[in-house]
Amino acid sequence: MLLTILILSFLFGVVIGSFLNVCIYRIPKKISIVSPPSSCTKCGYRLGVFDLIPLLSYLWLKGRCRRCGEQISWRYPAVELLTGLLFVIAVYKFGISLLALKLIVFGCLVITISFIDLELKIIPNVLSLPGMVLGLLFSVQDIWNSILGLVIGFGIIFLVALLCPGGMGMGDAKLLGMIGAFFGWKVALGTLFLGSLYGSVIGIALLVLRKIERKTPIPFGPYLCLGALTLLFAEPVMKLFPW
Repeated sequence: MLLTILILSFLFGVVIGSFLNVCIYRIPKKISIVSPPSSCTKCGYRLGVFDLIPLLSYLWLKGRCRRCGEQISWRYPAVELLTGLLFVIAVYKFGISLLALKLIVFGCLVITISFIDLELKIIPNVLSLPGMVLGLLFSVQDIWNSILGLVIGFGIIFLVALLCPGGMGMGDAKLLGMIGAFFGWKVALGTLFLGSLYGSVIGIALLVLRKIERKTPIPFGPYLCLGALTLLFAEPVMKLFPW
């Protein structure tokens, strides 16, 4: 029974991941996420039913457009797979429950934000601001911790951005505020610490490998998202912090 539920969760997750890909592409361009139907971003070919099967269509087409043969970004199967795994882990840990739904909604938001920030170095308000509201609604039973998490999460990065212009931005502040709204001030602080650690380690590695230069801007949002997911799905990590 559990295996069946997990398989169905994965299948539903990859379908939602396909929709997240639409959001990642269209939201920064301010295009409706509902219409027009999906098409090749290179030649405009309108995708058919068999072109839209999550994961499988990418493998069947060998990562290329059916009409023009242009390479399809690796992001599409990556987002679908990550979303499918998110659903499986949330349901496995918490069953079919409100907490699992909370983690899935949060996970979908941070996956979408992360890939937009990686590609364009922006975090759209249309994701982070409604995300704050959703975080507060999901945390209504612990509302003061949620409000405190929002204020502390947003406030810390806001002050850093104010005192050190050119580093973190308001998008990062709103993102950490959203994380705090979902899970409280302790997770917000832990996320900031882990996000900074991940960003430093990966940034140094990229410098050593000469993939970036010293002044190359690096988006901070994906590291905050990774830090938050680490705390939520690897619970012992949270115990390492003194708060």
